Amino acid sequence: MFTSIVGNVFGFKALRALRLEDLRIPPAYSKTFQGPPHGIQSERDKLNKYGRPLLGCTIKPKLGLSAKNYGRACYECLRGGLDFTKDDENVNSQPFMRWRDRFLFCAEAIYKITGRKQVKSKVTT
Repeated sequence: MFTSIVGNVFGFKALRALRLEDLRIPPAYSKTFQGPPHGIQSERDKLNKYGRPLLGCTIKPKLGLSAKNYGRACYECLRGGLDFTKDDENVNSQPFMRWRDRFLFCAEAIYKITGRKQVKSKVTT
């Protein structure tokens, strides 16, 4: 939720100074978020990776890549040894890169990486 509110604003180069002074979240809204259904141990078990940090990345740029090229970037990241990739916040479904197409190309990339389980996080903000 925080990335949806201020995510890209703080990275906007045209702004020289910006400070978030207050953020109030209505209790009724907060109650709709129950927290993660599982923790890091569950992720480690899925990946069979223990005794070291999990290494992942956010694929950039989030705008301008076709779904096919996004899937290729996912493949290259995983082939290079990352444990997971994730969508950038708010990437959603763009006319040039629909969510379903991006998902399918990333799924194809993941299946090409044999012998390792991978995690692809799809942001649904």
